[in-house]
Amino acid sequence: MPLPKLPSKPATILATQDYPSTGAARPATKTPAAKKVAAPIIEAAIAEVAKPVRNAATKIKQVAALMVAKPAPAPVAAVPAAAPAVAAKAKPATKGKVTPIKPVKQAEQPHPAKHKAVEVQLKSSASRAADQRGISKLFVLDTNVLMHDPSSLFRFEEHDVYLPMMTLEELDNHKKGMTEVARNARQVSRTLDALISNTDDDAIEHGILLSKLGNKDAKGRLFFQTRLQSADLPAGLPVGKADNQILAVVRSLESEQEGRPVVLVSKDINMRIKARALGLPAEDYFNDHVLEDTDLLYSGIVQLPDDFWNKHGKDMESWQESKNGYSSTFYRVTGPFIPSLLVNQFIYLEPKNGETPFYGQVKQINGKTAVLQTLRDFSHTKNNVWGVTARNREQNFALNLLMNPECDFVTLLGQAGTGKTLLALAAGLAQVLETKLYNEIIVTRVTVPVGEDIGFLPGTEEEKMSPWMGAFDDNLEVLNKSDSDGGEWGRAATQDLIRSRIKIKSLNFMRGRTFVNKFLIIDEAQNLTPKQVKTLVTRAGPGTKILCLGNIAQIDTPYLTEGSSGLTYVVDRFKGWAHSGHVTLARGERSRLADHASEVL
Repeated sequence: MPLPKLPSKPATILATQDYPSTGAARPATKTPAAKKVAAPIIEAAIAEVAKPVRNAATKIKQVAALMVAKPAPAPVAAVPAAAPAVAAKAKPATKGKVTPIKPVKQAEQPHPAKHKAVEVQLKSSASRAADQRGISKLFVLDTNVLMHDPSSLFRFEEHDVYLPMMTLEELDNHKKGMTEVARNARQVSRTLDALISNTDDDAIEHGILLSKLGNKDAKGRLFFQTRLQSADLPAGLPVGKADNQILAVVRSLESEQEGRPVVLVSKDINMRIKARALGLPAEDYFNDHVLEDTDLLYSGIVQLPDDFWNKHGKDMESWQESKNGYSSTFYRVTGPFIPSLLVNQFIYLEPKNGETPFYGQVKQINGKTAVLQTLRDFSHTKNNVWGVTARNREQNFALNLLMNPECDFVTLLGQAGTGKTLLALAAGLAQVLETKLYNEIIVTRVTVPVGEDIGFLPGTEEEKMSPWMGAFDDNLEVLNKSDSDGGEWGRAATQDLIRSRIKIKSLNFMRGRTFVNKFLIIDEAQNLTPKQVKTLVTRAGPGTKILCLGNIAQIDTPYLTEGSSGLTYVVDRFKGWAHSGHVTLARGERSRLADHASEVL
């Protein structure tokens, strides 16, 4: 069990003058009787001070008369007559009372690691103004947008797209090679060739319909730079540089098409900064962003309101069914909270009055009626999975997904130390070696180094991948130690058997393969692009289960963000499907050091 968290609220600090002197006697504690005597005196004094003064001049005369008749024993700061309200609000100081210094407000605020900064507006001001007026825009595309997403030409809805000649030149320079960028450049060239075919010169001049190839969502036109467009850029900018030539085209288009917003779209941050410095509207290509704020990402878990059963238990039906050797209870409930739920979403209700908590999963939804199923308790030792039990609520939800043969696609998301890899390996070993539901476990991950690359690695495919699979080796060691009955020889034999059933594959050779009856684990899936995730998930044949594990806060792939990661993409696209499930693991179970590091670093 993890240690309880220490209180994060800072202690109260005393002022220097409030500390008791060394020789002073300790003040006696007030008795309740003394409190009763002092209470009416203090209340009367407060009432007298707080009494509103009707005439300021009268008050000044009263104060002057009191000062002449009875001089004060100690000098007291005079209260200005112009601020009677402030004086009325002030509380009289109590003799001997310690006044604590309030802690600094910055310490009271939540830790910045848990709360992100406010999201920056993705669209430029010119683009937002055009949206409000309902005017179609002209988007000038930089080369990196086309190489990032080859289908970006058809992602601008009713707006027009403009390709400068320098963009086509850079596409031609990047078309050679076997990299992902080169493949995307070749795909864009083929798309442009298909759009231009069977068109005359006038059509190119007046724009080619983007819906020509069957993309009904693209209602705009495609324009090419057919003549030299010169614009005055600030002196000192290199004329021959490709970025500056594209900026000159944007400025020239602005002067030619007055009243129509011309927006530069680029993935290059420096290019957008230069455009803004020159007064040109520029924005990022954000069509592949699944969410603008990852705090809104589907978590797969929802807490039921306290009055759920009162509002939804009127005509409730319940029955029991046995599936996969386990008997579970089903409830059919109807009420206003049901439409906000999704199929295979986990629900829980933990009453504060000590009643038994309820943990369930949504199996069917029809309007305002849903079928809820109780879960198997994997936190109990009798339901352990290869010696592993759930340590918290989210791990129990995850094991219910991993051990469910009806669930073909599972995504587990969470910070370091939440148990993603350990739970996935334990569930895989239990279903490959014990129940024999799958033939073998296939493990793969993106080979993106955190630091500098160490160069080429010798050996076969598995030997080259072994340095990247240190996380699985660590977890296999933990799972092997749990078997203490067979002794050292038994553990060695079990380890050899496990190794024979686990295959480590590289992502580079996945295209064209089909996996039948496999338990496929994709680790570090946050480093995958949406296109790579699609390539992997479509490898699944009959009887194959695919797991995607990752932490979107640790993305190492360049040009990928939390909103455009392939893991975020599949979580958002697969939610609500009857044969998929997702759980966001919240609590770290690795160690107190790892938990603290995740919070403060």
